[in-house]
Amino acid sequence: MVRALPDDNYRYEVIAGELVVTPAPSATHQRAVTGLLVRLANYLQHEKWAEVLASPADISFHADMLVQPDLFVLPITPGEGRVLGWSQIRTLLLAVEVLSPSTARADRQVKRRLYQQERVGEYWIVDVDARIVECWRATDERPEIVSTSLRWHPEPSTAPFELDLREFFDDVLRNR
Repeated sequence: MVRALPDDNYRYEVIAGELVVTPAPSATHQRAVTGLLVRLANYLQHEKWAEVLASPADISFHADMLVQPDLFVLPITPGEGRVLGWSQIRTLLLAVEVLSPSTARADRQVKRRLYQQERVGEYWIVDVDARIVECWRATDERPEIVSTSLRWHPEPSTAPFELDLREFFDDVLRNR
């Protein structure tokens, strides 16, 4: 039913039977999303095991839910290649949400619980105003709060993704 809603610049998601409606994001939010997308894409550009994409994307782990993380990294299955449709996505290596005033509760509570239940490898909540990233893993009861250097190492055979958060947030917030 959510797919039948109008295309009206709102983002519609269904999580645990709850309809979550959010307005279009701010320019600062989009700068953060774009900055992370570029950095993660550069990290993964020569890798055959994963790719990063950005929403809008209709990700449904189950028939009664649909989420649109700001960014997500999905695995590439050997022999199958990259997904051609959203319905093929059954797992994520990473989900990323950049906080907005209208999404903070859903991002920190509802989506976090969902991503943990679905065993998403890692879930980052990026708080631009506080200049931190909350890193959640499936079994965490509390997040790791990162303010200097963000490190993600999903594939042991490759070097980790590392991000200087001070530089990243300075770039996002420049000329604010």
